[in-house]
Amino acid sequence: MDIRAYNQKAWDAEVGSGNPWTVPVSADVIASARRGDWSVLLTENRPVPRDWFPPMQGLDLLALACGGGQQAPVFAAAGANVTVLDNSPRQLDRDREVAEREGLQMRLVEGDMRDLSLFADESFDFIFHPVSNLFIHEIRPVWKEAFRVLRRGGTMLAGFMNPAVYIFDLDKADQGVLEVTHKLPYADSEHPEIMQKMMEKNLPLEHSHSLSDQLAGQMEAGFHLIGLYEDHHKDFIVGDLMPTYVATRALKP
Repeated sequence: MDIRAYNQKAWDAEVGSGNPWTVPVSADVIASARRGDWSVLLTENRPVPRDWFPPMQGLDLLALACGGGQQAPVFAAAGANVTVLDNSPRQLDRDREVAEREGLQMRLVEGDMRDLSLFADESFDFIFHPVSNLFIHEIRPVWKEAFRVLRRGGTMLAGFMNPAVYIFDLDKADQGVLEVTHKLPYADSEHPEIMQKMMEKNLPLEHSHSLSDQLAGQMEAGFHLIGLYEDHHKDFIVGDLMPTYVATRALKP
């Protein structure tokens, strides 16, 4: 099946159901960002260290697979020239909603995070790529394309899931029961019963990716990894026991 097309519709449905990652930031958040007082999430709980960011004023910034009306409007309010690329039209509508409400300028592009051919080489100074590559089955093209469109000396911040999360039956984990069930790499689409349940609920299909693909993939694309931290899910038993997210800072030398 076409995972991208299915997940596009699923994320459009998530907007309608009020998923927390689809709720636009408030006017107060934008006002604070205009004063230089801002923070954003790359993973679920831990704010990104401010020293991971260059000065925002005039920065050409790509918010990669980053729709939802949350991080990108903050960057725009802080002074960056923001382009948002996302697979979900309704997630992009959330950014449009904040832009129109707050008088912000952002370029909104519907597209596949693996294909940035719309952008010329070295178009951006900075890339912000929050947890989203679990919704595609291959991620090395993401790193290659990100490296191509980033300028020399630019940085990319990326958040992703710890692949160990996917060894568990996640339905049971939601109920507080840990049961090791799956072999890695994991994909919802390779388990017909799970996929059927997800599709009945209009939920996005997920994929685990190895640390080799996540970390070595960035390095093989040409990036130098210069920062890393871990984070935890909240209200989820797996996150109580181990880090469930990884965030990286990578330099294009």
